[in-house]
Amino acid sequence: MGDRGEDEDLQMAIRMSMQRATPETKRSKPQDAAAGAVSESSEDSPESKTRRRELMAAAAEKRIAAAVRVLPSSLPPGKKSGELGRREELRLKSVNLSKELSVEEANQLFSMVFGNEVSKGILAQWSNQGIRFSSDPVTSMGLVQHEGGPCGVLAAIQAFVLKHIIFFSDELKDVPRLPHKGLGASFKSLSVPSYNFSSLTEGVKVRALVRSMAEILFSCGSNRRAVIATLSFPENDIPRFEGTSEDEVIAKSLQGLSIESAVDLQKVLRVETCTSQTTALQRLEANLPFFQSRMGALLFLISALLSRGLDLVQSDRDDPSLPLVTAPFGHASQEIVNLLLCGEAVPNVFDGRMDLGGGMFLKGISRDVEVGFLTLLESLNFCKVGQHLKSPKWPIWVVGSESHYTVLFALDPSVQSENELEGRETQIRKAFDAQDQSGGGGFISVEGFHQVLRETDIKFPPERLEHLCSAGFIVWSEFWQVILDLDKSLGGLKDSSGLMGKKVFDLYHFNGIAKSDLNGSQVNSAGETPLQRPRLTKLRVSVPPRWTPEEFMADVKVSSAPSASDSAGKDNEVSKPEPSQHAPLVDCIRTRWARATCSWFGDPPSIV
Repeated sequence: MGDRGEDEDLQMAIRMSMQRATPETKRSKPQDAAAGAVSESSEDSPESKTRRRELMAAAAEKRIAAAVRVLPSSLPPGKKSGELGRREELRLKSVNLSKELSVEEANQLFSMVFGNEVSKGILAQWSNQGIRFSSDPVTSMGLVQHEGGPCGVLAAIQAFVLKHIIFFSDELKDVPRLPHKGLGASFKSLSVPSYNFSSLTEGVKVRALVRSMAEILFSCGSNRRAVIATLSFPENDIPRFEGTSEDEVIAKSLQGLSIESAVDLQKVLRVETCTSQTTALQRLEANLPFFQSRMGALLFLISALLSRGLDLVQSDRDDPSLPLVTAPFGHASQEIVNLLLCGEAVPNVFDGRMDLGGGMFLKGISRDVEVGFLTLLESLNFCKVGQHLKSPKWPIWVVGSESHYTVLFALDPSVQSENELEGRETQIRKAFDAQDQSGGGGFISVEGFHQVLRETDIKFPPERLEHLCSAGFIVWSEFWQVILDLDKSLGGLKDSSGLMGKKVFDLYHFNGIAKSDLNGSQVNSAGETPLQRPRLTKLRVSVPPRWTPEEFMADVKVSSAPSASDSAGKDNEVSKPEPSQHAPLVDCIRTRWARATCSWFGDPPSIV
């Protein structure tokens, strides 16, 4: 019965989706008018509208599946489907599946993004930024930014692209068709790839981009739908000449197009809804030239907003009256970045909600995320990034400064793993907190203290135990200082080398905005202008034990591991401190790894 009902619904939806908008139906009988009023009332309810849209989307996908089977026979004589190219086939198949926004929707969308007093300069920034990979081999995995405003959109997409390139490379291999098993839902192996992005093929990069875009849009659509925004021009059949690429055709069509109002946007914008990942991947691949065009960043932002739903976007926000693109410089707001990273347009970066009393709340990040976020503003004490964004599933973070967004990432997921001593601290702290009846005051009773010692297998000498219990309660800070000075064999953390709790690893920072590379060797014919390209910087990061005060670390004699050229007699010599360099990015890194020191070669990494 269930399948039969679904088939009937689908048939009804197919009829609905094939109908064109008609004038209001004439009603000749009073009883017909009454019935029509009831039907109109029920159809206008939000539930009915949502159900109707879902049915129409399902019907559209069913029609496209049928079109796949019949397309070859509909081609002109002498034209084989292979001659058009797969992307062109997909574009032809989907030509009747998109729809235009209503005037009301376009007005709401434009006002939400830009406000009512947006400058032409900001509109130009957002209308002249495509989603394109760098042509420079060193940064070939990176998206190039030319305009200052849309960096938040590009950085978020970049973070997901890196996720797929680094951790799901097996699914991106050059094969005839895109894989449709899922958008990075599983991780097959923990092998660490080599640092050689210049070897990436165009096919791998395109597949990573398409899968990333689909993953973001489905996240915005609560994993139920993805809305894809593209463009349509008055001259629908643009003449195509032999040897002219689709990119060139779209670029020529965009000549003279200026988006200065909701009316301008409504005239050219077309949207289509996909309810399956397979269909979304096909549509995004087919329409990739639109996203690579100068309108690409704006189209993707619109796609994300429509996938979420404009009303839901507004309910996510603390202040829906403000535009999502911030004045006066046209930067992407935190709401845009959060929408792309976690699927909700919340304005804050802390975990959960903050209760202000009187039924008022500030909304933050509600769930774990695939890729995270760090910000310079936290190091300046303007905000606090929660654990959802600070410790994402994959070691990739969008990095925010006052005016720009970049990306920080690692090739090895273990950079987020606890080492032996960090794990021991977590175990002891958990046992201590379980006995803390002070409401978070950081002290426990003597009875609770003995329970902690039993659970964590800590063996204090009698005199130390008596001293700790002499006050009738045990304070965490005092207890922890004694643990640090207790030998490891007794359950403590005393480490004469000072190395056991230390972590050393590599991070990479990518800034997609094309700037002069001061170390670049490529110059123009006059030998004056340095190379303009995005920047990729490798950083060596050293993190001391997170529980050790800086004063304690200053007194620790650190022994370096001997190299092949060192003699055995030098094993115990105190090494020189590791070179430490500073840049604003280091302050961001320290919000994730306290007191980390960083070093790099060449120019300092820039987050502006």
